[in-house]
Amino acid sequence: MPREDRPARREDRPARPLRTPRPDPVERAERRQRPDTPSWPAYDLRDSAFAALGLPAAVTHELARQGITEPFAIQTATIPDALAGRDVLGRGRTGSGKTLAFGLPMLTRLSVAGGRAAPRRPRAVVLVPTRELAVQVTQALLPIVKALHLSSRLVAGGMPYPPQIDALERGVDLLVATPGRLIDLMDRGAADLSQVQIAVLDEADHMADMGFMPEVTRILDEIPEGGQRLLFSATLDRGVDTLVERYLTDPVEHATDPGTATIEAMEHHILLVEPKHKKALTAELSNREGRTVVFVRTKLGADRVALQLREAGVFAAALHGGLNQGQRSRVLEAFKEGRIPVLVATDVAARGLHVDDVTAVIQVDPPADHKDYLHRAGRTARAGAGGTVVTLALPHQRRGMTRLAEAAGIDIRPVSATPSDPSLQESTGASDPSGVPVSEETLRRMVERPVRASGPRWGGRPERSGRSDRPARSTGGAPRSFRGRREPGQY
Repeated sequence: MPREDRPARREDRPARPLRTPRPDPVERAERRQRPDTPSWPAYDLRDSAFAALGLPAAVTHELARQGITEPFAIQTATIPDALAGRDVLGRGRTGSGKTLAFGLPMLTRLSVAGGRAAPRRPRAVVLVPTRELAVQVTQALLPIVKALHLSSRLVAGGMPYPPQIDALERGVDLLVATPGRLIDLMDRGAADLSQVQIAVLDEADHMADMGFMPEVTRILDEIPEGGQRLLFSATLDRGVDTLVERYLTDPVEHATDPGTATIEAMEHHILLVEPKHKKALTAELSNREGRTVVFVRTKLGADRVALQLREAGVFAAALHGGLNQGQRSRVLEAFKEGRIPVLVATDVAARGLHVDDVTAVIQVDPPADHKDYLHRAGRTARAGAGGTVVTLALPHQRRGMTRLAEAAGIDIRPVSATPSDPSLQESTGASDPSGVPVSEETLRRMVERPVRASGPRWGGRPERSGRSDRPARSTGGAPRSFRGRREPGQY
């Protein structure tokens, strides 16, 4: 047989492509974005409220494409000052639109300044307390980043180092980071903050609560003086006021959305329960329309309550610091997309938890103080929506809860409650669970697999591939159906 007719030897055959790892949520979002040179639809922006704030056409077009045409109060107040280069202190509740309030002027100023980021030297840094919040901020700003032909990268703990280091080496305009991981990258020589022009601290009070103040001050000390500083926080205690005094120059302060606005948008209930009734009442209160966050004090408590809810027929999963980062991400993504309607969380795990359409917060374990109450309650009633906050208290906790409610600005008194009380169910939206347990296998499938596009939506995005793993309604294992939605400008 002539040589040219012989089959190719193994070493002459083309190599199989290496299997690439599944990208993280931000990388998946980046791949879904349109090309860098988009063909803009014909939007009439002559009356655009965002254009009136001084934002360029590329930004207002992208906002309009997303259905965001009316700015929130915090955005109207802060964007003009931030565009002018002023240092800004923004005080507002969760869900008031702070991400776009700092993100739009920051990205606009980077675009107007021109130039490209040098290797390892970002031009702007946004510090956030948790990886989950870092992902949300990055995804919210990514369309604007693309529209302005800029680049961005998320760096956070629990994510692999090589992609973050490689991106920094190529140069990024915007770096969204958690303090600990950014310092790790600085110590490795992968990140240099000597050319940062704009620094943003988002949820500064939560970073203080989590003990990140030493890392935050070290990072800010590495950023050259003379740049712009934007700080957003619900409160100015626990060292946040020190940050303002030390790092912000003649800041303009905007507090357009006081904490009481959230409290007034909620229905509050403090229920006095006997220990023997607590388990049943928790199941009733969690078995409701929409997404629900159940707060407990400990990691073991989160696992225990989530299991008890599933045994009662309520689809629930636990979120706490004992889970690895991959597990936490999958549970949180399933909750956001509506595959799991009830999330049982500890306070630490819920820091920076920003999920739309949470209709109720159930506090199985009362909070330690009124600030923790406000933090927990802030998971609902976002973006102008209403919400229900229910706290379960044992008889001996009655006096303490009364004082705590007064400190939080809530005019309510504890009332006694028992399971299957029709008046209680009517006032809180609770209902009797089916009693048919949700299996661990069903939970695993729903956490790991997305919802099918052609099937009914439970809120959030539909399934991209594969079959639906929604348990049948007759088994009692399925959550109630609801549609997720996003209010314009809520980021």
